Amino acid sequence: MAHRYADIEDHDPDADWSLPGWLYTDPEYFEVEMARVLRPSWQIVCHESDIAKPGDFHTLDYLGESVIAIRGQDGQVRAFANVCRHRAMRLVEGPAGCAKKLVCPYHAWAYETDGRLSGVPMKGDYPTLRLEDNGLAGVDVEIWRGFVFVRLEDNGGPSVAAMMAPYDHEIAPYRFEDMRCISPVRLRERQVNWKNVGDNYSDNLHIPVAHDGLTRLFGKSYAIEAQPWVDKMSGGIVDRVSDNVWERFYQKHLPRADHLPEANQRLWLYYKLWPNMAFDIYADQIDFMQWLPLTPTTSVLREMALALPDDRREMKLVRYANWRINRVVNAEDTWLIERVQQGMASQSYTAGPIGASEVCLRSFARKIRHLIPEARQHRAPAPGWSRRPRVA
Repeated sequence: MAHRYADIEDHDPDADWSLPGWLYTDPEYFEVEMARVLRPSWQIVCHESDIAKPGDFHTLDYLGESVIAIRGQDGQVRAFANVCRHRAMRLVEGPAGCAKKLVCPYHAWAYETDGRLSGVPMKGDYPTLRLEDNGLAGVDVEIWRGFVFVRLEDNGGPSVAAMMAPYDHEIAPYRFEDMRCISPVRLRERQVNWKNVGDNYSDNLHIPVAHDGLTRLFGKSYAIEAQPWVDKMSGGIVDRVSDNVWERFYQKHLPRADHLPEANQRLWLYYKLWPNMAFDIYADQIDFMQWLPLTPTTSVLREMALALPDDRREMKLVRYANWRINRVVNAEDTWLIERVQQGMASQSYTAGPIGASEVCLRSFARKIRHLIPEARQHRAPAPGWSRRPRVA
């Protein structure tokens, strides 16, 4: 099992320790983490093709916020808080839709698709109202290879393109921009801290222990590496025929993808973006996944599958086989992370040693400790620590 470390930032004096258990259960720490880690981070909303026409919109709800990504009449994609500027009413419901204007269902204030406030019933009743000062609150938006990302706050962190730059050349042949949704957004709640999901996603040591199917498919080819903002995992589909019906079907019938290099025809790739998103990339399709925090001990997994248009019967069947294979993997991972979460709550656990080969977990932990120095403590500090003045 290969591994490579390419995180070139400052050395972490606690690099040989995992993040301590209290970071996965503590309510006070959770609030700090949401403010310093999640609110300034980029989050996937949808693919550009999901909002192809003027007025098409997609929503993303997380951290107590609701964000609308909408294509304007000028063709530009923008993002706004899903909140009327009058009485804070939510403007739209559901994950997607289309509207010529965003009209508040409470008092009928109307907003253009570029966010401008353009209509207010009884406008003369508001002495201080200026339409130009009460447009929708904007949210940062970035489009990277056809995917629409938003972030609630800008703390000077890198763009999505900058984060993905080390691997952009590897992803380019897959033609993300030309892909279309083949399954709608799925939401699955899990009784785990959000970091627990990401830790498991980038963990290499559990593959041969807990995933028999992946081990049959990959043999000993599974490899990991860590760049400053992205983890990469990969495994090549081996020729040895699996005794599992769906794995065997996938091995035998995976059709050639003419747009991909030869080395990628039977390669599974996984890229985890800081701090809570990932792309699973196969020759037949891709999935994106993000794990959104709900509480210190619960999260929701948000997923969507996309692919290039392909009407070949064997491609449709192989995509179904892919789903059957990964359904088992997901069930195995759910069993694992729920029990790890239970262990994180034990007073017997502080922080565990972390191996030199666990390069992805080391990279993630270093960034958390940089943003929240208290995360270096193996035991939770006294309550109220986050409200005390920070020492320079």
